[in-house]
Amino acid sequence: MSGPRSKRVGIGARPPANPHAEAWIRQGDADALNKGDLYTARLTLDVTPALRARIKIAAFGQGVTVTELLRGLLEREFPDKRPENLP
Repeated sequence: MSGPRSKRVGIGARPPANPHAEAWIRQGDADALNKGDLYTARLTLDVTPALRARIKIAAFGQGVTVTELLRGLLEREFPDKRPENLP
């Protein structure tokens, strides 16, 4: 005889972030929003487990998230005003 089963509830997709609400929550002002807060795109890449571990350790050592570390790295490597990045 089977007992009562609990109904599983699936987790849906994360709702899109509202950058102005995020700024308000952080007690910032809407003018202080970063470009990345307004225009986001998902970037997926495959890395080895060893590289992923090194990235996570580096982020932890700097007191930031992996996302913050990688965004900073990409911004430094590809700044807006570099001639080779302009159309």
